[in-house]
Amino acid sequence: MEDPTVKFATPRLASGALFVNRDRILLVHKTYGHRWDIPGGYVDRGESPAAACEREVNEELGLRRTVQRLLVHDWAPSETEGDKILYVFDCGDLGNDERNIRLDGVEIDKTEWVSVNSLADYLTSRLLRRLTAAYEAHASGTILYLEHGQPCVNTDSR
Repeated sequence: MEDPTVKFATPRLASGALFVNRDRILLVHKTYGHRWDIPGGYVDRGESPAAACEREVNEELGLRRTVQRLLVHDWAPSETEGDKILYVFDCGDLGNDERNIRLDGVEIDKTEWVSVNSLADYLTSRLLRRLTAAYEAHASGTILYLEHGQPCVNTDSR
């Protein structure tokens, strides 16, 4: 008899931190792949997504921040990486902590505050959808469930 667990999803989990200043989002420039993103990365075994977000913010920006709330849960499978679940958390207003940012110099080489209206100039379309939704969730005080970066509320229609 075939083991039924072979069909179970084993997604990779990743977490990111959304920092907002009025209509701008803090982006970090990743040295690998030369791309823009938010602070964050993959969740380690046995680690919660919130703890991973806090760890990544500390590793990449040198800041100790506490996750305040979940903004986005995005099911975003990749042909090359398989099933992925991506979390975006609100980590509060940076305020005076911004001047304490210390880039790791390995994964991150610069930061930039980018207007929500200009994000398309920096991000892949999939990440653009996810971060636009996260910004909307931040502004409205809601949590959004996404699939491929798109809001998904009616699962019966698929």
